[in-house]
Amino acid sequence: MLAPTFTLPNQNGDMISLEQYRGQKVVLYFYPKDSTPGCTTEACDFRDAMPKLSGAVVIGISADSQKKHQNFINKHELPFDLLVDADHEVSELYGVWQLKKNYGKEYYGIVRSTFLINEDGYIEQEWRSVKVNGHVDEVVAAVTS
Repeated sequence: MLAPTFTLPNQNGDMISLEQYRGQKVVLYFYPKDSTPGCTTEACDFRDAMPKLSGAVVIGISADSQKKHQNFINKHELPFDLLVDADHEVSELYGVWQLKKNYGKEYYGIVRSTFLINEDGYIEQEWRSVKVNGHVDEVVAAVTS
């Protein structure tokens, strides 16, 4: 399946388009919220795995603001862009904006998911409703296989 294309602002307000990475593998990961325990672990796992990702581009997306993304990147020295999907348009395109339940409360939010997009812009593999522990290892294995 062809990956839905998009253009979103990154942590610095620069517009980042999926199209600009044609010819490279892209690890596109959607996560609920900056600076929460699971999201911090996942982001740091991707950071630490960068040398093993064989030149793939890593991009994180959440509904958080540029400022929150900047703080998250600075605090954890993240070497990749975090994109602002404030109106959750892109999250909806990828089917990750869903009804969630937490402590009996229902609300809409991002379900942690990762997509491996190949050099031609097709989704090669997807992981939905991701559990953080061991996830980045699975992504590294898929990128390098």
